[in-house]
Amino acid sequence: MLNEVSSFLLIGQSNMAGRGYIKDVKQIYDEQIRMLVNGRWQTMTEPINFDRPTSGVSLAASFAGAWRLENPGRQIGLIPCAEGGSSLDDWAVGGPLFENAVFNAKLAMRISTLEGILWHQGENDSFGGRFKQYNDKLQVIITALRDELQVPEIPLILGGLGDFLADGRYGKYFTEFRTVNGKLLEFASTQPNTFFVTASGLTANPDGLHFNAVSLRKFGIRYFKAFQYRQNIEAATADENELIDTIANRELTKTEKINLLEISFASGTISLENCEAQLALLNAG
Repeated sequence: MLNEVSSFLLIGQSNMAGRGYIKDVKQIYDEQIRMLVNGRWQTMTEPINFDRPTSGVSLAASFAGAWRLENPGRQIGLIPCAEGGSSLDDWAVGGPLFENAVFNAKLAMRISTLEGILWHQGENDSFGGRFKQYNDKLQVIITALRDELQVPEIPLILGGLGDFLADGRYGKYFTEFRTVNGKLLEFASTQPNTFFVTASGLTANPDGLHFNAVSLRKFGIRYFKAFQYRQNIEAATADENELIDTIANRELTKTEKINLLEISFASGTISLENCEAQLALLNAG
């Protein structure tokens, strides 16, 4: 049924797609967390947003896990449409990224209820005075997106840029990121149903450009708090580490354990003999 899945559109550039190293955090696996693939829901596995071969952990998994803690009997669906390296001009109304997001959101809305839009973008508009038009361009994009999807009051969550940008490998290209952060906060404070999430205290991969996996888990919790309470999150939340541990260490169902074994075998991680032996133990339990 339509209302059995609450869905969220994920848009922006690479830090929404996620570049966290998968090896750095414990896997989040929950059959009730779904992701849109070819217009259908599949159980979420990371990377969720495969826009590049470097895709990895994103903030969406812990966002979904936190949502599930508050909605234990329901399913959440993630609609990945972020594109690494994209500027606001790349997201212009009528352009391929905008149209792709609308197309996939509409597909998802056939089988779910769209409840929120998660946005993280700004690195590629942090130089050359682009911040001067940032809010005007963003407003055009978001207004058109809400209109196209016929969800004029849907919550929009905006994430701040990392404090580490100036010191990273590409720091010379992001000289105005603090100003863009101010613009994002201003936009959230002046637009209806729009909320800002700080990246304060979060850290980066060695490139100094992308949030690392541990930080993206925290970022997802902050995004969820902004959605849950309909307010800006301008500091780290006191319980974000506790919530991450709860999400990552939840007891898997028997079906989930079997599915993970099958995935491990199909991907060549374990042998057929090992897989069948572990399956036998699960089925005997």
